[in-house]
Amino acid sequence: MSKAARMIAIIDYKAGNLTSVVKTLKYLGVREMVVTQDPAVVRGAAKVVLPGVGHFQATSLLRELGLEDAVRESIAKGSWFLGICVGLQWLFEGSTEASGVAGLGHFPGMCERFPALFDGVELKSPHVGWNSLERLSADSRLMHGVERGGFVYYTHSWRAPVIHATAAVTEYGGAFTGVAEKDNVMGVQFHPEKSSTVGLQVLKNFVEL
Repeated sequence: MSKAARMIAIIDYKAGNLTSVVKTLKYLGVREMVVTQDPAVVRGAAKVVLPGVGHFQATSLLRELGLEDAVRESIAKGSWFLGICVGLQWLFEGSTEASGVAGLGHFPGMCERFPALFDGVELKSPHVGWNSLERLSADSRLMHGVERGGFVYYTHSWRAPVIHATAAVTEYGGAFTGVAEKDNVMGVQFHPEKSSTVGLQVLKNFVEL
C-alpha cells in the first residue's frame, strides 16, 4: 500500500484544535498523517480530518484556499472524511453564527444557537462539559464499540439539527446531533480528542475504516 493510500490529511484553517488531534492520532498508532492547507494533499489523502474550535466564520478560509473544492473531490472519490465540532457544523448548509458563510451543504439544515430558555428554564450557553450520547443508528461505524449512554466532552454554543444522517444525539435544550454519518462522510460535535475512552474509540473506529 502506498503512503498516499494510508495518509490522513488534517486540515489547518487556523481554527482547529490541531495539537490535541495530532497527539491523539499518534497515540492510536497513526504514523502517516500531515497537517496541511494544500488542496492537492487533501485530494490525495485516504482520510481527511477537519478539526474546529471557535467561530463558524473561520470556515470561510476553506473556500478561499481552495480546500472546499478539494474536500468535495476527496469525498466524491470515496475518501473518508471526519469533521470535529465546527468541522461537523461545516458539513451542513451553514450556521446562524455567520449567516453570510455557506457550509459544505453535504447535510441539510442550518446550525443554530442554543435557546436562551428551555421548558421555561434559563439554558446556559455555551454548553461546556460532559454529556451522554444516545445512539440512533445500529449500523454506525463511527459508534462501533461505544456503549449506550457513553459520555463525551462538549464545548459549543451552536448546534446541528437532528437529521436522517444523525447517528447519535445529545440532550441539552432539546436533542441535537452529536454524531452524523452517511457513507464516507462523518462528523462529531464533541471533541473526541478530549473525551477519554469513548473519544478514543470513535477516533480508532475512523482510523481503522
